[in-house]
Amino acid sequence: MPSAVHLARPGPVSAPAVEVPIPDARGDASAVFRQLTEMLLANCEDVGARFAEEARKIHYVEAPERSIRGEASTAEYEALREEGIEVFRWPYMKPGDLH
Repeated sequence: MPSAVHLARPGPVSAPAVEVPIPDARGDASAVFRQLTEMLLANCEDVGARFAEEARKIHYVEAPERSIRGEASTAEYEALREEGIEVFRWPYMKPGDLH
């Protein structure tokens, strides 16, 4: 299944924001892609196949707000988008896939 990512946005009662370094866009595209992927791996909780369920819980404030990553089918991804849940697809979201 394709990987998907949900980056939680800070709300009025959220934990302090985490500083995330922005990759140097002057490098080649593959280096920037690799840097962004490493950043997502380091800063998003892997919820695996429970991605759609967990993204909904976060969106509807039934689970703690946090950034997550995991697998979602095309149908699950589209359903989340239709519900107004901000998610995006990103390939190669497992450690070691970049090498």
